[in-house]
This record gives sequence, C-alpha cells and structure tokens, in this order.
Amino acid sequence: MAGVAEWENVNLEVLRKKMEEFAKERNWEKYHMPRNLLLAMVGEVGELSEIFQWKGEVPKGLQNWEEEEKVHLGEELSDVLLYLIQLSNVCGVDLGKAALRKIGLNATKYPSKNHHQ
Repeated sequence: MAGVAEWENVNLEVLRKKMEEFAKERNWEKYHMPRNLLLAMVGEVGELSEIFQWKGEVPKGLQNWEEEEKVHLGEELSDVLLYLIQLSNVCGVDLGKAALRKIGLNATKYPSKNHHQ
C-alpha cells in the first residue's frame, strides 16, 4: 500500500478504490454488507462523539487541544468517512454526485439572503 505522502490529490474515488482493495486483500467483502457497514459507521460516530463528550463547546480550530487529541480526532473522522464511502459503494451510490445534488437541493430549500433573484 502506498504511503500517505504519495496521495497528493485525494478524492472520493481514490478513497473508494483504496477501501475496496483493502477489503478484497483481507477477504472482508462478505462482511461488508450495507447493514454491517452502517452499524460499524455508527460505532465510529460514537467513538468520535466520545472525543467531545466532556469538553463543552469548543472553538473552531481547537486551539487549546493537545496535538495528540487532534491526531486522535483525525483518526476517528477518517473512520467515519471511510465507512461512509464503503457503505455508499456497496449500495451503488455515487457519493460525490449525491452530495453535490444535495447541496443544490439545500440551496433551493434555504436560499441565501445575499442571493439576488
């Protein structure tokens, strides 16, 4: 597996392919069914929540956090993202296109006050 430094242009498709390859190399595809991936992602969201659990509201940028805490946060955010990518892949959903479509729908539903009609 290539080192992180080699991935200058990371996008959803790169991550999707890497995760598919990762699962295939370990013969995990049989476990990567939609329900299992969803439950695994929910578990990771729980782990992500634990990081913030007793901190109260935190400022943007997390200036008062130790570097170790920020690294841990990055790991848990990554776990959630990677399971989401796997889940969308096994469900046959193009997550990038779906997200762009949803942003468009949200823009229509919640128009900007600065938007001139």
